[in-house]
Amino acid sequence: MKMAAPEDTENQNNTQYAAETNHSAKSPTPTSNSGGDGFPENNFKKSPSKTYGTSKDTKNLYKPNKDNVTRVVVVGLTPERRRETWNKKVEFLLAVIGFAVDLGNVWRFPYICYENGGGAFLIPYTIMLIFGGLPLFYMELALGQFHRSGCLTIWKRICPALKGVGYAICLIDIYMGMYYNTIIGWAVYYLVASFSEELPWTKCGNQWNTVYCHPVTVVRSLANATTPAKEFFEREVLEQYKSDGLNRMGPIKPALAVCVFSVFVLVYFSLWKGVKSTGKAVWVTALAPYVVLIILLARGVTLPGALEGIRYYLTPEWHKLYNRKVWIDAASQIFFSLGPGFGTLLALSSYNKFNNNCYRDAVITSSINCLTSFLAGFVIFSVLGYMAHMQQKSIEQVGLEGPGLVFIVYPEAIATMSGSVFWSVIFFLMLITLGLDSTFGGLEAMITALCDEYPKTLGRHREIFVAFLLFGIYICALPTTTYGGVYLVNMLNIYGPGLAILFVVFVEAAGVCWLYGTDNFARDIEKMIGQRPGLFWRICWKYISPVFLLIIFVCSLLNHEEMLGQEYKYPPWSLHVGYVLTASSIVCIPLYIIYKFAVTPGSFLQRWKMIWQAEHSSDNALTYCGGTEV
Repeated sequence: MKMAAPEDTENQNNTQYAAETNHSAKSPTPTSNSGGDGFPENNFKKSPSKTYGTSKDTKNLYKPNKDNVTRVVVVGLTPERRRETWNKKVEFLLAVIGFAVDLGNVWRFPYICYENGGGAFLIPYTIMLIFGGLPLFYMELALGQFHRSGCLTIWKRICPALKGVGYAICLIDIYMGMYYNTIIGWAVYYLVASFSEELPWTKCGNQWNTVYCHPVTVVRSLANATTPAKEFFEREVLEQYKSDGLNRMGPIKPALAVCVFSVFVLVYFSLWKGVKSTGKAVWVTALAPYVVLIILLARGVTLPGALEGIRYYLTPEWHKLYNRKVWIDAASQIFFSLGPGFGTLLALSSYNKFNNNCYRDAVITSSINCLTSFLAGFVIFSVLGYMAHMQQKSIEQVGLEGPGLVFIVYPEAIATMSGSVFWSVIFFLMLITLGLDSTFGGLEAMITALCDEYPKTLGRHREIFVAFLLFGIYICALPTTTYGGVYLVNMLNIYGPGLAILFVVFVEAAGVCWLYGTDNFARDIEKMIGQRPGLFWRICWKYISPVFLLIIFVCSLLNHEEMLGQEYKYPPWSLHVGYVLTASSIVCIPLYIIYKFAVTPGSFLQRWKMIWQAEHSSDNALTYCGGTEV
């Protein structure tokens, strides 16, 4: 049985009260103190200016004279639409896990782990999870569940001046949709190419190969020698050699554009009906990666050299813990892995029942996310050890991070295994499902926010709105399918959400914990789960988490050019465009503060105080019906 939201209860009470009022108005009962018209005189003395009922009833039952004028207020009694909820609790958990567990768990965490001390890295990683990532994760789940609204409407009940945070999140989600779906499109391209008798990146001699191509099993003497898998990715999938970087990106590659379009179609049919369609989709997209990871791990540990790779992955280098970079990398990884600030956790939890135990959900889902990253490390390093054994190299020479790991190194290893076609199909299916879950979450955050903010215009026509929105994002994403699109994907990743989201989440945490108040927030949680958050959580929310975010933002801002990589030198103008991308979302926050101040009535001080105060008290968190005077 779906549980009504607090506002539903209020609407039911309003409707019942109105029915009783109308009934008494139609059938007045004379009393000893009543006037000649049958109405109690005391009632008019207590409230001479307001009578509740319809104007027609009032006209028939009571005709005002010159000495007794009555103002009639017609109260809107139409109840608000009930907010839909998840059909099953497990669907919500799968949706959150699917959003948090993404491609970064496979291609980023293992690399960062071995680069920053192997097993020793787990110490700063766990500390950052407990004091930084988990409190923010818990905060967003609780906010969404209590206020039952997306990242725009929620600020009316927290701090109206900071509604610009919601618009910034929506813009960031658009940037993310522009490049993240293209990466999934690459995986779709590989999946289609895998359905052949022999994987096309197994040997040289294809039309896209160069004279520098040598199989991985052959000792390469040339310094610029490449492998079939590397040339397949760069010269067949991307065809980046036909572009001149960002200066001349070249035309759209039709095959890639079709692959990316297929991704958007899958996303549409998973989001168009809201949690009803998403709840069904996550059964596949959230669970399938775990099945594939376990199968790949079982295969990987049986390969020669696999144990050496796992040993390299886990061997602790304790001296690296004295390096500040290790701790910053741990903080960044846990933040981007859990994904607070993208509005997704707010949106997904807003469809929960009001008394759902969001604290338990936060602990379970964040723990599963981190354990998945750890598991993915075994899957990746068992294969890296195998590749190092085959090529007689060290693992440092074999391993790559980012797209190169999953689109070059791992396919390279798969091509040397028996049954390579099967392993390739399930591996790229895993990448697609990992990516789809995350893009579901990011886009659902924006859709929920806009449908909540404009319920009559967008909320009632969700299917049409989602179609137009996704088509618009697809058109914006087409430049990433050009021959030079890979450079644009990397730039959007860094300057779109990469830097801005850190500042946006810092403002969000400050608004909730400093302006709305940690005590108010803790009281809201107590109303939902019947237990007040402990001192640890309140200290983290008020002091540790905001500082945690600010440090990551400052460090990322100082090192943003290094994050672009060294393989391609980005032209100076592109960096300026990157700054504009980052500023375009951040500037939403001060612009909305100025707008809210300008439209709020009152003196300067009254307006300034009013815009920082919640419009709806957290004591009831109710939406009231408006009235019309006649």
